[in-house]
Amino acid sequence: MQVDMTSLFKTVVAHKASDLHIVAGSEPQVRIDGRLIPLNLPKLTGEEIQDICYTLLTEKQKKEFEENLELDFAFTVPNVGRFRANYYKTLDNVAAAFRIIPTKIPSIDELGAPQIFKNLIKREKGLILVTGPTGSGKSTTLAAMLNEINETEHKHIITVEDPVEFIHENKKSLFSHRELGLDTKSYANALKYALREDPDVILIGEMRDKETIQAALTAAETGHLVFGTLHTNSAPGTINRIIDVFTGDEQPQIRAQLATSLVAVISQALLPKIGGGRIAVHEILVNTPAISNLIRENKIHQIYSQMQLGHQQTGMQTQTKVLQKLLLNKVIDKDTALKYSNKPEELANFIKNI
Repeated sequence: MQVDMTSLFKTVVAHKASDLHIVAGSEPQVRIDGRLIPLNLPKLTGEEIQDICYTLLTEKQKKEFEENLELDFAFTVPNVGRFRANYYKTLDNVAAAFRIIPTKIPSIDELGAPQIFKNLIKREKGLILVTGPTGSGKSTTLAAMLNEINETEHKHIITVEDPVEFIHENKKSLFSHRELGLDTKSYANALKYALREDPDVILIGEMRDKETIQAALTAAETGHLVFGTLHTNSAPGTINRIIDVFTGDEQPQIRAQLATSLVAVISQALLPKIGGGRIAVHEILVNTPAISNLIRENKIHQIYSQMQLGHQQTGMQTQTKVLQKLLLNKVIDKDTALKYSNKPEELANFIKNI
């Protein structure tokens, strides 16, 4: 049976899978509700994988992959969908991982996200961070937030991504999508020049290094609403991660900038539900005057207790509180809750008392 990429992508969409994996010596596999499932197809050799995967590449991309042995790109298959791809080598064979990107951008309501998201995006300036592990739905959450701005406000929105994932249609807002390697050399470079491109909103695909984080903070301070992502598992942990990127003598300045410019940190995970499907769990930190003081005074360890205290007035919520609610409503099981919990001991005490 001949395997071709378009047929594989149609299968991914038909199965409502999130990812497709192609590795030599295995049949293609898809990820559904977080679990990898082999497709009923022949095992592929390295040569077969190279042949079918290279059909998606331009000559420039082939050259880049053969020089760097890694390649990230995004593409659209007409009448099927949009995908993000990563090509890599394993035991000198080409391998590939594909993620489906919904062509219809979901609304905040369709995602079932907390209503505070709609309040956060109305801010004129500041830094909003969406964090979580790979595959936790960060890109989708950000796309929904930008879509809400697009439908309600007249803004110039610049996105800088590697690669560009969701492509927004201009509704009330105007989008400038910029892709690393294609439209700009680096995140830091793009941010530096973005300030001269009259943006209202800037999305940074990933805040990878000191230079990018510094540029993001500067943009947030100078009157822009900046969205960014980090691979951190909790809201307080995100603050520590940002500060720790800088040297000891730089940290007081960064804490001062964060204390002033941070709007919120949304840390999320996707958990399997009882009966199938997945649900997003959001930990939300909102930068109140009390939180701002704790950041400035380097008392990050006290942020969690402040989040527990202020949730009704501020819209903040801890991950543990959300997991407790999902357990009581029988949306997820105890093993899942403990597996994904940032505070398993705290959650275990709650479970004992149920």
